[in-house]
Amino acid sequence: MKYRRIFTIVIDSFGIGAMADAASYGDEGADTLGHIDEHMPVFRIPHLLSLGLSRLHPVIHGPKPEMIHGYQARMNEGSTGKDTMTGHWELMGLLITEPFLTFTDTGFPDELIRELEEASGHKVIGNRAASGTAILDELGEEHIKTGAMIVYTSADSVLQIAASEETFGLDELYRCCEIARTLTMKPEWKVGRVIARPFTGKHKGAFVRTANRHDYALKPFGPTVLNALKDAGYDVISIGKINDIFAGEGITRAFRSQSSVHGMDQTIEQMDGDFSGLCFVNLVDFDALWGHRRNPEGYGHELERFDEKLGIVMSKLKDDDLLMITADHGNDPAFKGTDHTREMVPLLLYSPSMKDSRRLEDIYGFGAAGRLIADNFAVDMPEGTYGEVIGPLN
Repeated sequence: MKYRRIFTIVIDSFGIGAMADAASYGDEGADTLGHIDEHMPVFRIPHLLSLGLSRLHPVIHGPKPEMIHGYQARMNEGSTGKDTMTGHWELMGLLITEPFLTFTDTGFPDELIRELEEASGHKVIGNRAASGTAILDELGEEHIKTGAMIVYTSADSVLQIAASEETFGLDELYRCCEIARTLTMKPEWKVGRVIARPFTGKHKGAFVRTANRHDYALKPFGPTVLNALKDAGYDVISIGKINDIFAGEGITRAFRSQSSVHGMDQTIEQMDGDFSGLCFVNLVDFDALWGHRRNPEGYGHELERFDEKLGIVMSKLKDDDLLMITADHGNDPAFKGTDHTREMVPLLLYSPSMKDSRRLEDIYGFGAAGRLIADNFAVDMPEGTYGEVIGPLN
């Protein structure tokens, strides 16, 4: 074991250019980082650049670092898909060859909606692919007046239920989502996640989604690197929606985040503690607030806020700590539509004990991240998982 603690931070949706097969997903020309950079006349991300981000992708409007630390690589997704669960599961060794079901074009089947209405005791309105904020403006007042649940989907494999915290109640929303999760275990309806989307406000234009979102995800179809670490007695600390994405599998302690900045603060708190193992962090605001809403400036400013916290993280790293920064897919905020984009993602690796610094060859498969973690802690990759060997990191 070279590193006693590994901090893996997923900047949700931070793509760095279209993959070779992007055209087959309708994503040719997607470039999350590049298009954000174009919209940021001054791009204040000095710490990301000091970790070598510009070795992977030009950053025109950011400061040129005096020195670059650590190792860098571009990772290409091996799985079929470009969604949250696919990306995260692959990071921990699982290759997804059959995409999760989506209902983007048709909405959910009438039979599923009827069963959900009967089991929950609430009528359903919506039932189509929609932006979460747009559908609240359209149906939020009707929901508050009638008590009907707002059900919608997206290009992801998700069934989302939006309801008012103030009139519908969080407990009732969670109960209905648990019912939906049970119903959607049928093979013909099996979505990757059921998501509770609580909000506050009374009128169109004043609805605000709250931090009490909860994801009800499928369990991974096999053990991951997280299970291997936990079974070997190591700590596996999740921050943000990691615990939801893995349905609690392989997690020893879990912390929910109210925002990406809060998630970084929670990570910094864990750095001050004593543990041996993995701290696995997801920062969802980049995707949810800026990527899907096609707001490159907002995404850029969120990266700047992240970079400030990253400076604190780097200052607290010990010689036997490893920092790993990556992403799960792209979500180009200047691209057509509102969907994720099929892109390469960065892999930035840094420890104060590193004496060398260089760009690595491009990597096929996000599982290389999980393999690096497993190799460090001398645990076997679980059967059915994969990951390219990275190293040595000197």
